[in-house]
Amino acid sequence: MNDFINKLYKNNAIIYKVLLFLISVVAIVYLFPKRGQFKYNYTQAKPWQYENLYAPFDFAIEKTTAEVRQETNEIKANIKKYFVYDQKVSAKVLKVYNDKLITYDSLSIKDVVILKKIGADIIHKIYEYGFLDDASITKANEEELIVLRKGNSIDDILFSKLVQSKDVLKLISENIIEVDVYQKNIILNILSEAIQSNVVFDVKYSEKELNEALKSISYAKGKVSKGELIVLKGGIVEGRTLTILKSYEKASSSQLLTKSNYNWIVFGYTILVALALLMLLLFLEKYRSEIFNDNNKVTFIFFNVFLMILIQTLVVKYNSSFLYVVPLSILPIVLKTFFDARLGFFTHVLTVLLLGFIVPNSFEFIYLHIIAGIVTILTVSELYKRASLFISIGRITLIYMITYFAFSILKEGSADKINWMYFGLFAANGLLSFLAVFFIYFYEKLFGLVSDVTLLELSNTNSKLLRDLNEKAPGTFQHSMQVANLAEAAANEIGANSMLVRTGALYHDIGKIANPIYFGENQSTGVNPHNDLSPKDSAQIILEHVIKGIEIAKKHKLPDRIIDFIRTHHGTTVTYYFYKQELENNSDGEVDIKNFQYRGPIPFSKETAILMMCDAAEAASKSLKTPTAQSIDNLIDKIIDKQKSDNQFVNSDITFREIEKIKKIIKSKLMSIYHLRIEYPD
Repeated sequence: MNDFINKLYKNNAIIYKVLLFLISVVAIVYLFPKRGQFKYNYTQAKPWQYENLYAPFDFAIEKTTAEVRQETNEIKANIKKYFVYDQKVSAKVLKVYNDKLITYDSLSIKDVVILKKIGADIIHKIYEYGFLDDASITKANEEELIVLRKGNSIDDILFSKLVQSKDVLKLISENIIEVDVYQKNIILNILSEAIQSNVVFDVKYSEKELNEALKSISYAKGKVSKGELIVLKGGIVEGRTLTILKSYEKASSSQLLTKSNYNWIVFGYTILVALALLMLLLFLEKYRSEIFNDNNKVTFIFFNVFLMILIQTLVVKYNSSFLYVVPLSILPIVLKTFFDARLGFFTHVLTVLLLGFIVPNSFEFIYLHIIAGIVTILTVSELYKRASLFISIGRITLIYMITYFAFSILKEGSADKINWMYFGLFAANGLLSFLAVFFIYFYEKLFGLVSDVTLLELSNTNSKLLRDLNEKAPGTFQHSMQVANLAEAAANEIGANSMLVRTGALYHDIGKIANPIYFGENQSTGVNPHNDLSPKDSAQIILEHVIKGIEIAKKHKLPDRIIDFIRTHHGTTVTYYFYKQELENNSDGEVDIKNFQYRGPIPFSKETAILMMCDAAEAASKSLKTPTAQSIDNLIDKIIDKQKSDNQFVNSDITFREIEKIKKIIKSKLMSIYHLRIEYPD
């Protein structure tokens, strides 16, 4: 049991990667649509590339979305609207009119009788077809035939025959010409208060009628029988042929949706997704071993791949028209920021290939996003400069638009039918790409990574830790500044991360804060405390500045990528001065070189290798009594060649050509520092 637990403990990193791999595969396959892939690829207005295609089974020819929409609109336009006629209102209005009429004492009985008759005629004319409620006026057109429901009877009438509020005053005025002005006013006053609408739009019956009519729409406009020719080889895919092919594709998907086929489809997806993620792991193991060995970083990469697939899937399920609004360029931006361009592009390509199973027009989608990914990798740099990010995203958006325009004219044959909405989606995509800055900040906190923005903040010499270094070990601080300048120039020369190496150089010797006086650059009084110590003890103090530096860095929560420079800037080299002293003191005995050797690790990136070279070169150059071009040249060659012979750069992924370029830069910079000045007269 103990052996099993020990094996688990020893292999915990591999076990974690396997679990992460399996969980990622299952999660991504779960997001995929579980329908089979159509076995033919075709493009509108292009020739059919396969052999003659015959229908393998009977299927219906489905109407296009435009045809269904047109038929739906026609039904909505022609369907009759229902209105309800309240028969009680006219009698109620007539009663109110008669009751109020007899309250006028100034009217004789004869006048009352005459006015009652006039009022009854007016009320009859108003309610003959009905008085329409104001809220129902917009429900139909003037010349539209409507259905008027009176109790149990139904009549079809023109909508214009209904009296509206704007017609009432005119109708009353036209029917009271036989009475005097006083009596006219009485009629107007009473009717204006008594009259009310009695016809309203019948929402329930109208919607029921519309729904019944819509249900009757047929989504098929024909049938293809088994064995019938669909398209000839070389035939152009357009018109009826295109419609039949789309119907066949949809019918084929339905044929595959059996339980047995469903399981096979899931199995196929699992293999393809597993292969893609396996390629990513193999790439990391072969070319980015330091990332592969860091489970935190591997988790970060897999999380980003899954997140992009999740967001794109949700958008496609919601509305595939918004397919291109998802800013997939965030993925290469983020990965390039934290790692490098090659890893960012490789991961982006694999993610886009996986998304090809989800999106419509997969070839167009893949081509668009791979081109955009290339532009992203080539243009996005120095995120700490806002203008740089703005210009880069502008270029990416422009590439999206140009590529989509090209695809559109290929499919349509002209620019007249281009869907301009997509250009708006690409613009929105560009704006959303600025969220990369937020994601970078969030990931720094969540995964403990470091970006150029953070490096810029750390390289500020007014930061607390660098101020402490300047105050407690001013010589070391000046040495670090010189090394930072050398390292930055060297990194720029070979295309390494200059911001990272400069920041690492500023902090590489912070361990000397603990015992600054034991390092030559801080001994301003001429007193050397090593004179009172044995070579072994002196070596231990010198060696410990690396360990002390790591402790101080962790205490101040410096990122691991900066701490890596502290760990590796001496690699596994030897404090040769004290080792030689110990040999002289023990000429007869054996000296263990490990007591004078740094614990490492050796540099494992171009940036850490650059720092090792620049640090040793700058420190050694101080020992030259009369620095000349020749002496500097010989010194740098000697130091860096010794580091090479000690195998300090074998894990650094740095070439001999790049090392020679770095040597050339260091020599040039040091000669500029130590150039001879003109001696001014007293």
